[in-house]
Amino acid sequence: MDFESRTYGDVLVIRPLVQMIDAQNASSFKGWMVDYILQGEKKVALDLSGVDFMDSSGLSALISSAKTMQGRGRLVLCGVGTNVSRLLSITRLDRGVFEIHQDEERAVEALKGDD
Repeated sequence: MDFESRTYGDVLVIRPLVQMIDAQNASSFKGWMVDYILQGEKKVALDLSGVDFMDSSGLSALISSAKTMQGRGRLVLCGVGTNVSRLLSITRLDRGVFEIHQDEERAVEALKGDD
């Protein structure tokens, strides 16, 4: 799985370059996310604007990434499309588990506010 990443000060923005996070690539997605976190990234915005579909494997990888971040820093989501938003809503992960911002700019601003 390919990612695009960029930094804004101490905020890392990661954008998966896939349309689906599913059983075929969820393990790779989780590995990349955990690697970024364990390398010391404390403020991470995951831009899901290009992801149109996520199955339970992808959701599990996302939850695992959030658990890895606990106590280390903060992970927020941004650019969440309709289908992924619906999945997060149905599973109630959009209520208190994941902080979701409309776009990358707002996510970066929210994370910069942690200083």
